[in-house]
Amino acid sequence: MGRAKEIIKMNRDEVSAAIEETPVAILPLGATEQHGHHLPLGVDTYLSEAISRKLSERTGALMLPSMPYGYSWVWRDIPGTVSIQQHNVENIIKDVAHSVSRYGVKLLILVNGHDSNNSSMKYATRELMDELEMPIIYLFYPNLEQIRNEVCESPTWHGMIHACEFETSLMLAVKPELVKMERAVNEYPKKPNLYGKSTISLGKLSKSGVFGDATLSSKEKGEQMLKKYLDVMEDLIMEAYDEIK
Repeated sequence: MGRAKEIIKMNRDEVSAAIEETPVAILPLGATEQHGHHLPLGVDTYLSEAISRKLSERTGALMLPSMPYGYSWVWRDIPGTVSIQQHNVENIIKDVAHSVSRYGVKLLILVNGHDSNNSSMKYATRELMDELEMPIIYLFYPNLEQIRNEVCESPTWHGMIHACEFETSLMLAVKPELVKMERAVNEYPKKPNLYGKSTISLGKLSKSGVFGDATLSSKEKGEQMLKKYLDVMEDLIMEAYDEIK
C-alpha cells in the first residue's frame, strides 16, 4: 500500500507525474453541520476525507481537497452549521470535473460523507455525461444497510444515519480525539405523520441532534465497517479504471 497522493500537498510537477501514472482523481464531499453534543460539526468531511485518503493509498488515485459544505438546510438554525444551496453543490462538482479533465484526469471519483449530497452527485454526473468524455462514479457507503447491520447493534431511525452508532463508531476509528463519548446519548425522536411530506425539519425533532443510539459506538465497530466499505469502494474504482485503460 502506497502513500496517499494529496494534491494540496504536491507541486505541479508531482501532480503531472502522478496523473501520468494513474489518471484518476478522488473528490471527497462533506458538510459542516451539527452532529449532537458528542461529535464535531465536520463529521461528514472527516469521514469522506479518511476514506478518500485510504482509497488513494490503495489505488494510486489523486486526492483532491475536500468540499466542506453541503446542503444542510435542516440544521440551518444551529450555531456552526453552514448550508449551501443544492444547485451550488452540483455546480461545484461540475466545475471540479471540468477543471481536472483539462490536464489529463480520465476518471473522477466522488466520495461522499453527507446524505444530502447524494442527489447533487447524481444530477451533476448526469449533466457531465453530456459535457465531458471523462466518466464519473459516485460513492456513498456502498451496501450501507447490509454492512451497518452486520456490525452495529442498534436500529436506525427510519433508515437514517446521523450522529448515531454508525457515524460515531466511524469517527472513533478515524478521529477519536474529537469524539466526546461521555456526551453520547440514545435518542429516537417521534416521527410526525407529515414528516417527509412537508417542511417539518429534522432540526425540530431531536433534542440532542442524535438520531439513534450513539452510546453503543466503539472504535472496533468503526474499524470493521471502514474496512468493509473500503474493500467494496476499491473494487468499484478499479472496475471503472479498467474500463478506461
